[in-house]
Amino acid sequence: MGSSPSSHRSPWAFFALVFVVAIPFWILGALTDQGLLTGLGIKLPFSALTFLSPAIAALILVYREEKLVGVGRFLRNVLDPRRVRLRLWYAPIFLLLPALYLLSYGVMRLMGIPLPQPQLAPVTLLILFALFLVSAACEEAGWTGYAIDPLQARRSALGAALILGVVWSTAHIVPDIQGHQTWGWIAGQRLFTVVLRVLIVWLYNNAAKAIIAAIIAHAMDNVSVFALFPNNGDGYYIPAITAAITAIAAIIVTFLWRPRTLARFRFAR
Repeated sequence: MGSSPSSHRSPWAFFALVFVVAIPFWILGALTDQGLLTGLGIKLPFSALTFLSPAIAALILVYREEKLVGVGRFLRNVLDPRRVRLRLWYAPIFLLLPALYLLSYGVMRLMGIPLPQPQLAPVTLLILFALFLVSAACEEAGWTGYAIDPLQARRSALGAALILGVVWSTAHIVPDIQGHQTWGWIAGQRLFTVVLRVLIVWLYNNAAKAIIAAIIAHAMDNVSVFALFPNNGDGYYIPAITAAITAIAAIIVTFLWRPRTLARFRFAR
C-alpha cells in the first residue's frame, strides 16, 4: 500500500517558504499607507495580502512533490464540501466564532467599556463573508491543507495545533505593525490566534478532515470582529478579552475531545 501524499510533506519547509513569499507583501505595505477594503469602511494595510502566501507556498511544494496531478488533487480537497460527513458539525463551524465574539462583546459591556450598539447590515455582512471566505481559503489551503496533517502525524493534535498557531500568529505580526496597532493589541491578538488554531483543528478533525470546515471557521472569525464591534473594531475591540474567552473554550474542547486527537469525545458510549 502506498503512503499518503501528506506523509512526504515537510511542514517546516512550508513555514519557511510562507515567510519568504510574504516578503514582497511586507515591502509593499511599508511603501504605502493606502489601505485595503476602504470602500467597506475597513482599512487593512497592503501587507494583509500575505493571506496569499500560504496558498502560494503550498502549491509550489505540492507541484514539486506531486506535479500537476497532485496540484489538481490538492485543490479538489481544499474546495470539497462533501467531505464533511456529519452535517451536525456545520453548526459549530458557522456559529462558534460569532458566539465567542458575542461573549467578548458582552464581557466588555459588563466591564463598563463604552460600546455603541453594533449595526449589522445584511448586505455588508454577505459581502464581508464572501471576501473573507476567499482570503480564508487561501490561508487554510496552506495551514490546514498542507501543514496540519504532517504535524499531527508526528505529535498530538493539540501539539500540532499549538505549533501551527504560533507560526500562523507570527506571520501576522508585520501586518499588525503596519496597521499601526499598539504592542498590547498585537500581543492579545497573537495569543488569540494561537488558541483559535486549537479550535480550528478540533473542527477540522471532527469534520472528517474537511478543509472547508477550517475555511468557514476562519472566515467567520474575520466577519465577526468586523461586524460586532463598532468602527470595524478600531478603538473598541480588545483582543486580550477575546483571547481569554477563546483559551477557555480551547481548554474545554481539549478536555472533552482529548489532546491526542481532539476527535475522541471523552464521554461517548
